[in-house]
Amino acid sequence: MTPTFVDFLSKLGRRSLEGIAALGATTLFMLDGFAQIFTSGRKIFPRTVWQIYVIGFKSLFLIMLIGIFCGMVLGLQGYYTLVQFGSVGMLGSAVSLSLIRELGPVLTAIMLTGRAGSSMTAEIGVMRITDQIDALDVMDINSMGYLVSPRLLAALIVFPLLTAVFDVIGIVGGYLTGVLMLHINEGAYFYRIASSVTPTDIIGGFLKAVVFGLLVTTVCCRQGYTTNTRRDSVGPEAVGNATTSAVVTSCVLILAADYVITSFLL
Repeated sequence: MTPTFVDFLSKLGRRSLEGIAALGATTLFMLDGFAQIFTSGRKIFPRTVWQIYVIGFKSLFLIMLIGIFCGMVLGLQGYYTLVQFGSVGMLGSAVSLSLIRELGPVLTAIMLTGRAGSSMTAEIGVMRITDQIDALDVMDINSMGYLVSPRLLAALIVFPLLTAVFDVIGIVGGYLTGVLMLHINEGAYFYRIASSVTPTDIIGGFLKAVVFGLLVTTVCCRQGYTTNTRRDSVGPEAVGNATTSAVVTSCVLILAADYVITSFLL
């Protein structure tokens, strides 16, 4: 083998081992965060309620805004596609199933990654580089239970709820475009939604939302928590790089997990 090919195999093997090590470390990080949920007692609930407000309520307007426009676009595109086949009555099915199965969970998770996930990483990262996390440990306050566990628990609640909001608002957006603007039959629109959407579709959408919430929260919290171990930068620059890495990694994992879950549900 030529030296160039050997170097390529060496780099490939090193990157593969680093990826496996990062996956294992992230999994252990998530399990540790979950373990602290059950060992922190009642002290975790006030912080969880605050995180529900920060992650969920503060993102509600954004989710509703994206949902209404997404539904309106689906209604518009769906109408001009279905009218070619004389099937405009199926618009309700097209809009609702697209939102509930795919677009609702995925777009909600991506929006929350940009809105709340980046904030998680930056906040925890700043605490790490200013030694506030070390101070918590010195005061015998478990930093995982104080910083990570409330966010994990809040994500399990917030992501499915906001996904449901996105789905409902998106269906309303499809109604605005299809029924009020393009004048398809209102009864046919809602009848097709009721007849096409099954409990399996709804459960599948909520399952995706839960998985995405765990992925986003784990990745974003870990990137902030381990900011001081980054090799590419230190200090404030490390916080910026960690935030960028957290958002990009979370979005990629959301799409990859969406494919895997969909392949099992279909």
